[in-house]
Amino acid sequence: MALYGRVERPECIACGLCQMLAPDLFDYDQAGIAYYKPDRNTGTKALDDQATIHFRLAYKRCPTHSIKRSDHPFDAEPYTPTKVE
Repeated sequence: MALYGRVERPECIACGLCQMLAPDLFDYDQAGIAYYKPDRNTGTKALDDQATIHFRLAYKRCPTHSIKRSDHPFDAEPYTPTKVE
């Protein structure tokens, strides 16, 4: 079964845990808000088997539950960086 992921960016507190646990899957914009790297946070690219292991670890450990998963692609807006004021 395919697995898709993305970050609900308004819920992210920029703790850094997802990027520490899965650096190939998560990164941060200039404001420190996480996004899902493989598809620029659209949730439209399925994870391969190896990436799934790291994704699940980050998903389970996210303190705000802002990492989302699905067995089908998300209908998502593309990633846009958070503006730093």
